[in-house]
Amino acid sequence: MLDGLEHGLLLAVVVIFLLLAANFQSFQLSFIVVSTVPAVIAGVVLMLWITGTTANLQSFMGAIMAIGVAVANAILLVTFAERARVGQGSSLSAPTPSMAGAVETPVPLSAVEAAIEGARSRLRPILMTSLAMMAGMLSMALGLGESGEQTAPLGRAVIGGLAAATMATLLVLPSVFTRRARSCQRKIPVARPGRSTQRPLCFTSEKRPLKTPRELQKENETPD
Repeated sequence: MLDGLEHGLLLAVVVIFLLLAANFQSFQLSFIVVSTVPAVIAGVVLMLWITGTTANLQSFMGAIMAIGVAVANAILLVTFAERARVGQGSSLSAPTPSMAGAVETPVPLSAVEAAIEGARSRLRPILMTSLAMMAGMLSMALGLGESGEQTAPLGRAVIGGLAAATMATLLVLPSVFTRRARSCQRKIPVARPGRSTQRPLCFTSEKRPLKTPRELQKENETPD
C-alpha cells in the first residue's frame, strides 16, 4: 500500500510541475516553485519521527495537503518577484510622476532586489495562510476525542510540512529565484545582418529587440 501512496505523491508533484509550466510558460519558474516540495517532505518526516507516528494513509494525505498549500505560497512569492524583476506590479518599480508631470515607466529590478521585494510584499499573506492551516489542524494532531489517534497522523503531517515549507519559502526560495535568474541572464546580443531581431527574455517567452553596436556604445558612454 505504501508503494502506491509513494507513486501517488510523486505523480502529484509531476502534475503540479506540468501545470505550472503551462501557466508560467517557463520551466525555470516551475522548477523554482517546486523546489519547496523537498522542504515539505522533510518537515513531514521530522514531525512523524518526533511524535513517534508511523507512515500510513493519513500521513500521506497530510503530506499531499501540505504540498498543495506550500506550492500555492511559492507561486505567490515567485509571481510577485518575477513581476518586480521585469518592472511590473512592484512598489519599488511602480510608475512615479516626474517633475514635468509625466509618468515615468516602471524600472525593472535586479534579481536580488526582485526576490527581496517578492518576499517582503507577500510575507503577511504567506504567514496568514500557513498559520491558519496549522491552527486548524492542531486539534486533529493532538488526537483528542474518540478515535482521534486514527486521524492524528494527518494533522501532524500537515503541521510539520507547512512549518518547514513556510521557512523554506521565505528564506530559501528567494535565494533559489536569485540564483536561477542570474544563471539565465545572458549578455545582450548584437544585431547582425541576416539574424533575427527578437530574442526571448529570461524566464518568459516575451521578446525584446536586439541592439545595434552603435546603441550599445551610446549606453556605455558616460556623460562628461
